Order: sequence, then C-alpha cells, then structure tokens
Amino acid sequence: MRPKPMARLAAPPGSQVPMRRAVRHRLEILALVVAIVTSILVLFWALSEFVAAAAEDRDPDIYAVLLVLAPLLVWFARGQFWAQQRLNGIKLTVEQFPEAHAMLVDAAARSGLPYVPDAYVVLGNGIINAAASGHGFRRFVVVYSDLLEVGGAARDPDALRFVIAHEVGHIAAGHTSYWRVLGTFASQYIPFIGTTLSRAQEYTADNYGHAIVPQGARLAMATLAGGKYLNRSVDVDAMADRAVTEPGFFVWMANALSTHPVLVWRMHALRDRRRHGRLLWRPRDPWPWRQPVDPTQHRLPAHVGFQPTPMVEVAGIDRRATGLEPAFTVKVPADETQDVDGER
Repeated sequence: MRPKPMARLAAPPGSQVPMRRAVRHRLEILALVVAIVTSILVLFWALSEFVAAAAEDRDPDIYAVLLVLAPLLVWFARGQFWAQQRLNGIKLTVEQFPEAHAMLVDAAARSGLPYVPDAYVVLGNGIINAAASGHGFRRFVVVYSDLLEVGGAARDPDALRFVIAHEVGHIAAGHTSYWRVLGTFASQYIPFIGTTLSRAQEYTADNYGHAIVPQGARLAMATLAGGKYLNRSVDVDAMADRAVTEPGFFVWMANALSTHPVLVWRMHALRDRRRHGRLLWRPRDPWPWRQPVDPTQHRLPAHVGFQPTPMVEVAGIDRRATGLEPAFTVKVPADETQDVDGER
C-alpha cells in the first residue's frame, strides 16, 4: 500500500512565484550558480580520475567514486530520511496536534503551494530544531518535539507559526528539490561555497516566515538563542545590536563556515527589512524593533504594520480551540487529496 498522498490546495499553478520573487535573498541565485558550476568542475575532476585510474590500472580515488555515484546516494539518503520520519515521527493531522497542522496548512496556502507538505514531530530531547526535505514529489517538514511542548514559556503560537512558515518557505523556494540538491552536492565539501548558498537559503526561508507571521520572529529567535525556558528573558534587540559591534576575522570565519547565518546577524536581518541579510560581511547599521520606521524604506515583506494575508481554514479544525480566527476562509476538505507521489 502506498503512503497517503499529500492534501491538495486550491492554488493555480505558479501561485508560489510572486511570494518567492518578493522574499528570495537577492544573492541566492548567484550563490546557487556558483555552487552548481563548482560542482560541475569537481565532477569533471572525478571523471578524469576514473579515466586516469583505468589508464594506470589502479583503483580510483574514493571521493571520485562517491561523486560519480552522487545521483544514487542522494536519492537513497532522501528516501531513507523520509522513511525514518514516517516510522518514528508523529504525523500532524487534523486529529493529532490540530493547532500545528492548521499552521502548516496556512503557511502552505500563503506561500502559494498547491499542496500541504507532510509534517512530523520527532523527539527533540531538548534540541530546538526543525527541517524540510523531500523525496520524489513528496515534500515534508520535521519539527522537534520541544517546539510543540504544551508546558513552559515555549508554547507561543506565533513563534511556532514562524518556525513552520520558515520550513514551508524552504519547500516553496525550491530548496528541497532533488535536482537542486544533486546539482550542488559537490559544492557542500568546498569551503565557503556550499555554506554561503546555505546561508542565503536560510535568509530566504526567514523572509517567508517574516512575511507570513512577522510578530513571531522575535520569540522564535529568542527560543533559538536561550531555549524553551529562557526565551522570554532574552533581549533580542540587544543581541541584534551586537551584529554591528562584534567585528574580527574569527567572527567573519565563524559565519562564513556556518550553514546558517550566525544568530546575531540573523536577528539583525529579521528586524531590519530595508535590506537583505548579510552573507559575508557584518551589518553596519543598527535598526531596533522598537524604533519608529518609515514603511517606504522597506524592501522586504513584512514591514511594521504589514497585514498578513488571511488564514486558511481546514475542515475539521476548531479555530476557537486554536485561537486562530481567520479574516476569511478557504475551505479545504480534510479528505480531498490527490496522489502527487512519483519521482522527479
């Protein structure tokens, strides 16, 4: 028996393009091109290594073998990761964690996706994290259990909505595509190339989260910094201010080698919507959330006073129980699905 297909949304083809154009980091495509070109050059080296090994009657370099087998390795790893979530995770449904499921559907609809990605809650053991991936035409989100705990100060709906919107943003922006992952596979092992692309993608996903639920950005970042118990004690403005006042070579190196923007730079980018987040050089201009802003200076959604698009209602979810009352609703029957499985 095949897995239950993803639920479909009433979104015309290409609905995700306007949002994607508005929020994609301005250097992401350039970083993607550099990563693809780098991967192709490394692949040429791998093929030449096979030719040289055959001519010299020796075994080829193990790294060359892995690069040549990358299409199979990437496909297998993605399939195995999906299977692990299906077998060990708690799937979000209208019956299981309905509030989080409503947030997932809402983020998918606002991002313009024609389907609702699968989503699974896995045991976090104190780790605050989430991820997005895919296999074939299937797309899914993984949320660590600590983000959904009922007790404690971490149970803030807007912060959770931001995290889910961030992960759905990765899917809507095409970051989970098999061909994208394969095309940049080798670059992940080249210093600075793969990590720079990854940081640009993270900024793009943050822009999705901010465009959908701007009020959730602060506490989401505070939770990443201080955890689920100290998050409400974190002064996010003070941390974001340090992005301007923490210079140095090793600061630059720590960010350049990281797959995610360092947290103080990330906080600074989420509060300053006049420009895109910095990939390599630290921000120079402080811009506190509490400071009055001129909306005409903002180039990214959502600026202060931005009104998010209305939420989407899913059949079977009691909005009064979740505290999420939409301005108007688009009915999505809980059992109206279409098989979108397959290999692309």
